Amino acid sequence: MLRRLMAILKTRWPQEQHFHTRWLIVGLFAIIVVLDFFTPPPYALGFLYTGPILLASSRLSASATVQVTVMATGLTLLNLFIPKAEWMNFSSVMNRLLMALALVVTGWLSERNLRHEEAIARQKAQLQAQEQLASTREDFVSTLTHDLKTPLLGAIETLKSLQQEKYGAVTAAQQKVFAAIARSHENSLGLIETLLDVYRNDTEGLKLQLAPVDLVTIAEEAIATLTDLATSRQIYISLNFGESDFRRALWVKGDALQLGRVFTNLLTNGINHSLRGGKVEVILESQPDYHVVKVLDNGLGISAEQLPHLFERFYQGHSDRSAKGSGLGLYLTRQIITAHEGTIWAENQMPSGALFGFRLPALPLPPVLSA
Repeated sequence: MLRRLMAILKTRWPQEQHFHTRWLIVGLFAIIVVLDFFTPPPYALGFLYTGPILLASSRLSASATVQVTVMATGLTLLNLFIPKAEWMNFSSVMNRLLMALALVVTGWLSERNLRHEEAIARQKAQLQAQEQLASTREDFVSTLTHDLKTPLLGAIETLKSLQQEKYGAVTAAQQKVFAAIARSHENSLGLIETLLDVYRNDTEGLKLQLAPVDLVTIAEEAIATLTDLATSRQIYISLNFGESDFRRALWVKGDALQLGRVFTNLLTNGINHSLRGGKVEVILESQPDYHVVKVLDNGLGISAEQLPHLFERFYQGHSDRSAKGSGLGLYLTRQIITAHEGTIWAENQMPSGALFGFRLPALPLPPVLSA
């Protein structure tokens, strides 16, 4: 029997691995066999086999634990027949069967615990690898963003100096060229900032500075900022309040800076996709529990197959409308609205354009303003 155990141990574990554990298990089995087989069956000592079983489960593989458990159970039951079968009675048989069952349960629990520990170890290794990868990605994105922003900022400042004629007189035609180049660089700079924001939001979550804010004020500020861009495209931006003809505040609990980016992204999207001489309309509506913002343009509209994917990261469709964007602005907009516990959607207005809307939970009028 001990030779069989030794053969199992040699088969399951190479000579150079777990050397001391292997011989310790063999030694324990030898001692327990001597004690158990030279003790009358009524005095069962098979419970001592739990030692080798637990030792195997803590230092060896799961299959090794099963083999040791089977061997211990077999030796415990074999003691009913060796050295003298005439000592066997009902009490001895039940005692041995219960002890064998206890050894099986011990081996099963030990093997299960070993698998659980192995799973935990794998999860820890995966988490460490993911953390290291996330750290590497963050360093890469930060370094790349810095390396891209620095020359753009330098080029923008140089263009400003040229426009201000610090290096000599500039003709009207040259001013237009400088202005176009500056806008291109500023768009590239904005794209880099958006890329960095999207990455950070995906990895760290969007951190909001929440306070009572008025959506009307934020919309008006965004429109004022984009008026020059709209004018250069011969596009008119209008702001109305749905069925009401009067201006009224629409209060929500939000981050004014981030919500401003939402308005800027949606308005820029509308301006970029509207026809010259067209119109971008901002509609603000109030419901008892929420406020709704809609931005409409008179562009080419959105095809039905594109609608479900508009707010996905880096998504670009195959229409002329999609070719004008990077696929990041709407994704960032969705991140911001979702962080505010709101919803955002798009509707096709073909042939008259598209509608982008979002809804945010309404906040009662602040006490200071209602007094």
